[in-house]
Amino acid sequence: MLLSTRHVIAMCFWLSLFAPDAWADTWDQWRGPNRDGTVSNANWPDDLSKTLKLRWSVPLSPSYSGPVVSDGLVFTTETIDKKTERVTAFDLSTGKSAWQTSWGGYMSVPFFAAANGDWIRSTPACVDNALVVLGMRDHLVCLDPKTGDQRWEIDFPDQFDQPLQAFGAVCSPLIDGDAVYVQLGGGLTKVDLETGDVQWQVLSATGGMSGGAFSSPSLATINGQRQLLVQTRLELCGVDLETGDVYWKEPIEAFRGMNILTPMAIGDSVFTAAHSGRSQLFSIQQDAEQDWTANEIWQQKTQGYMSSPIRIDDSIYLHLKNERFACLSVTDGSIRWTSPPVGKYWSMVAAGDKILALANDGTLRLIRANPETFDVIDEMKVADDSWAYLAVENSQVIIRSLDALKVFAWDTTL
Repeated sequence: MLLSTRHVIAMCFWLSLFAPDAWADTWDQWRGPNRDGTVSNANWPDDLSKTLKLRWSVPLSPSYSGPVVSDGLVFTTETIDKKTERVTAFDLSTGKSAWQTSWGGYMSVPFFAAANGDWIRSTPACVDNALVVLGMRDHLVCLDPKTGDQRWEIDFPDQFDQPLQAFGAVCSPLIDGDAVYVQLGGGLTKVDLETGDVQWQVLSATGGMSGGAFSSPSLATINGQRQLLVQTRLELCGVDLETGDVYWKEPIEAFRGMNILTPMAIGDSVFTAAHSGRSQLFSIQQDAEQDWTANEIWQQKTQGYMSSPIRIDDSIYLHLKNERFACLSVTDGSIRWTSPPVGKYWSMVAAGDKILALANDGTLRLIRANPETFDVIDEMKVADDSWAYLAVENSQVIIRSLDALKVFAWDTTL
C-alpha cells in the first residue's frame, strides 16, 4: 500500500514525539527531574480532550505512589491482597511488563484515616543503576532498574528497633550522588546508595501519633550553600548533606503535625503551607559568624494540605485544604484569586505558562498560569480515583489511578 506524502509526514512527526531527545526531561523521582513539579522544553497544545490519547493501560492493585521513568521503562508500585508490596517495570512504549519484584509488607492505618487507604504511598527514586523504593513499614529496598534484582534492603523497625509510623511510610526518597535521603520513623536518614549502609540519622521523630514524617525532602542552594530542605511534622529545616548537621529550623504550626506538602525554595527564601496552620514565606540568612536564621517575610490565612505547590514567575499556585486552588503573590503573600472547589487533592506539573493538574477524582485539567484569574483551558476524565502524583515524560502523560497504570500521549497532528 502506498502512503501519501501527507500521511508519511504525519507518521514521521508522530514517531518523533517519542524520540529519546524530544522534550528531554526524565521523570525519575518525586515531582519530576527537579523535585519541584516543573519540566522544561515542553510545548503542550491548547487542548486535552482532542489531542491527548490513551496509548495503553494495565490493571493493577492499589497504590498512591507516583510512577517514575528511566531508560524506556516506567516503574510503579502496588499493595497485593494486604500482604505484599510489589514493583513492576513496564515498557513505556508498549505497556509490556519487563520485570516484577515483591516483598512482604502491609500495615493498617488508624481507623480515622482509613478513607485515605492503607496501601503503599511513597514514590520511588531512580538513577541509572538504582531504583530505591520505600514500603509502608519503613522497608527501604534498592533494585537494579534494568532487571529488578535486589541490591540491598533495610528493614528499619527490625534492624534498628525503630518505631513504625502510625500512618505508614509516606516520604519519597531522594537520591543525590552516592547517597539516599529519606524521612522515616527514626528521623531523616542518609543511606549509602552502593552498599545500603546507614550513615546518619537526625531530626528524630517524636513518638506516638506525631512520629515519623509526611513530607518529602528536596534540594536547594540557599545563600550559596547547597542543602537538604526538610519538613518534619513540626519544623521546617535546612540540613547539611554530608554531616546531617541542621543549619536552621523553624517551628511550623499544624494540626497534629499535619505538615505534608514538600516545601519550596524561592531564591534564598522558603515557602510552606500547613493543615490548620497558615501559608508562610521565610528568608533564610547566614551571618558573618556562619550562624543561620529563618525570618518570616509574610504569612497569611490560606492552608495547604497534601498537595505541593509550584511557582511560576511571581506567583505561587497552591491547592488548599478547603479543596480550592489559589494563586498567591510571592512578593507579599496576597491572594490573587481562589477557584471554586476542585477536589480533595491534586498533583501539578508546570511547563512554561501552563499547568497540568490531576484531581483525586481523575479529572485532568490544563490550566493557564494566569495571575489574574483561574484559567482552565480544557479538561478530561482520565481515571475514577487517582491520588498518585502524575508524571510527564517527553510527550507522554502517565497516570497512576488506584486500579491501573495509564499512558497517554499528545497527538498534535490532529
